[in-house]
Amino acid sequence: MSTTTPVGTPVIGEQDIAHFLATTPGFFERHAELLATIQLSHPHGARAVSLQERQAEMLRDKIKGLESKIMEMIRNGQENVGIADRLHRWTTTLMLTQDAAAVPAVLLRELRHEFIIPQAGLRLWGVGEAHAGAEFAQAVGADVKSFAASLSSPYCGVNSGFEAARWLAEDGPTASLALIPLTRQLDGGAQQSFGLLVLGSPDPTRYTAEMGTEFLARIGDIASAALARLLPAAGDGSGGR
Repeated sequence: MSTTTPVGTPVIGEQDIAHFLATTPGFFERHAELLATIQLSHPHGARAVSLQERQAEMLRDKIKGLESKIMEMIRNGQENVGIADRLHRWTTTLMLTQDAAAVPAVLLRELRHEFIIPQAGLRLWGVGEAHAGAEFAQAVGADVKSFAASLSSPYCGVNSGFEAARWLAEDGPTASLALIPLTRQLDGGAQQSFGLLVLGSPDPTRYTAEMGTEFLARIGDIASAALARLLPAAGDGSGGR
């Protein structure tokens, strides 16, 4: 004999039950014996488990997830400490270089060494007469100067035929680049562009448009401060030739 729901009797669905349990926190306190009889499907098999065992499994999974996040945070922290140490060593070496003419070579050599950069080069313009014949002061095109002056942050991306990539030609093919503007602050607060630091790699994914540039900007600030001693005094009118 089949049973039917009397006409007019409200049908209780799963959402109604869930709402009742969520809004009636004392239900299982009054019916604690139900907790031991509730069976749930195991997430990794067909067998049934008790509610308590399922809750314990969920807690274990949550703990594993938290442990994974903590380990990732520790690894990131260790990487950041390592980067800070290398940046400190590079900066200290530049500060201890007393011969101004040697700063560009020391800057590039130590930068490549500390940060394992395959290719690095730079060009400066408007340098003092004593340094006009140096390799780092070789003439560059007007487009390079204009491009450098237009950068408010380092440029990262594929090498699409930049003139600056030719400064790295002897180091092999260059697939990706980071172009870092070099500037100094003039009296009155204006920024004067006086060079471009270029980092290159045969790996097209080493420098991409999606990568953050905060660290490269710090490299540019330190390099600019170290290289500014090669320029004439800001007020003598000879800078930027």
